Amino acid sequence: MTGLGVVFRPQLPPERLRAVARLADDVGLEELWLWEDCFLEGGVSTAAAALAWTERVRIGIGLLPVPLRNVAVTAMEAASLERMFPGRAVLTVGHGVQDWMGQVGARAASPLGLLGEHLDALRALLRGERLSVRGRYVQLEDVALDWPPRQPVDILAGGTGPRTLRLSGEKADGTLLTAATSADGVRRARKLVEEGRRAAGRDAGPHRIVVYLLAATGDGAAARLRAELVAEGIEPGSDVGVAGDAGAVAEAVRRLAEAGADTVVLQPTADEPDPEGFVRFAAEQVRPLVP
Repeated sequence: MTGLGVVFRPQLPPERLRAVARLADDVGLEELWLWEDCFLEGGVSTAAAALAWTERVRIGIGLLPVPLRNVAVTAMEAASLERMFPGRAVLTVGHGVQDWMGQVGARAASPLGLLGEHLDALRALLRGERLSVRGRYVQLEDVALDWPPRQPVDILAGGTGPRTLRLSGEKADGTLLTAATSADGVRRARKLVEEGRRAAGRDAGPHRIVVYLLAATGDGAAARLRAELVAEGIEPGSDVGVAGDAGAVAEAVRRLAEAGADTVVLQPTADEPDPEGFVRFAAEQVRPLVP
């Protein structure tokens, strides 16, 4: 079955999260995703709060920029969330927006090299291993978690470019794709991920593909979608995004699923007038139409 989720966009103030998260839990939404966009809201802090306010909905963080974090801190936070809320936190790491990383003095000379070292160390620490690493970016001396997760934790990598997608196949447990990804883009991404998995000898077993789908419904939906696409530099009519009723949104979800997406996360426009209503729309109207 195709997974379905919704993004709580950080253009909303943090104090709105409690009501949205509780509603997502109440109406049976499978996943609620949070962003750590500079300089809006922290990913781990909001995820921990959302997990504490709810009982069953999975909370995704998409994504944590690795230039901002020592990998030991990422591992400590991931392990803590998993032990407190088993199986409900989904963590994604990635390059981050390079201009933002430059603003805080964290821009890496080789974003791909940093992400690869971070993924290797993070997944090893979460397996309970003790590490000493002398990489270009990751430096660890006899480091192990005192409270490692009790069960395996999947770490996703976010990416758009071919090298990052191959790297995700080589080193991550899943891949997160942006809302600028069309159905053909999902197919290309799946192919590149599989190339990376084969190269690393990891082609046995699942690799989850999660993709955001920019969606608008209700009054003015088409205009809101078009304005957001233009603001993001995406040509309207380019098979990216959907505006309309539950049937139209479900059909767009199905196209992405048929292209290789395991989970589709509906991303409302930044000016969505009713975030709670959008969550209810996804869970109660779109979900029944998605196989």
